[in-house]
Amino acid sequence: MNQSVMPSRHRFRWSVADITVTAVIAVASGIVFWAIGFIYAPIGSVLDIVPGASDLLNGFYYIAGPLAMIIVRKPGAALFAEMVASVLEALLGSQWGGAGTVLPGLLQGLGAELAFALCAYGVWNMAVTALSGALSALGGFTASWMLYGMGKSGLVLTVGVVCNVLSGAVVAGVLMWVLYRGLAGTGALERLAGGRAVVKGAAPVVADPES
Repeated sequence: MNQSVMPSRHRFRWSVADITVTAVIAVASGIVFWAIGFIYAPIGSVLDIVPGASDLLNGFYYIAGPLAMIIVRKPGAALFAEMVASVLEALLGSQWGGAGTVLPGLLQGLGAELAFALCAYGVWNMAVTALSGALSALGGFTASWMLYGMGKSGLVLTVGVVCNVLSGAVVAGVLMWVLYRGLAGTGALERLAGGRAVVKGAAPVVADPES
């Protein structure tokens, strides 16, 4: 049953486990971001039969923020994870270059954070996570437009933003929610707010009073 409660006054308090897990998510995501660069061009060239459709791949660049947030459930987790992931990607040798990697990371993190901030960091479900992925995608698209998109046609930009938002909502939102639920079900997240919120037979949609 979906319900909402006032977030605990302790919700802003980060534990060592919160910091460690967010960093681990960020590092793993940064490696994914870097690895996607090797397949982006060949797969993207096929998708770009419809100009702009290669942006369907971009959802993989938005995973860090929503995943960190639903697991750790602390304000700032999405921005922290996306920024660390993007910096790591840049250090590994991103095809987008330094500014082309870190600026999108900043805006993606802010977008992912915004979805949960709008709910006062008190509602945790698939819909809000999908919104987080979609807003992260809008942030990423905005950065890409500022860096590379000034000369593109209105049609390509329209297709691009739609593909970005769709990919963000599905890949960074829905799929990351499913991944979180799977991890939480194993008991691996029991020391974190997202793990403690999982009650057998009920969706974890409210703030953890102990977090």
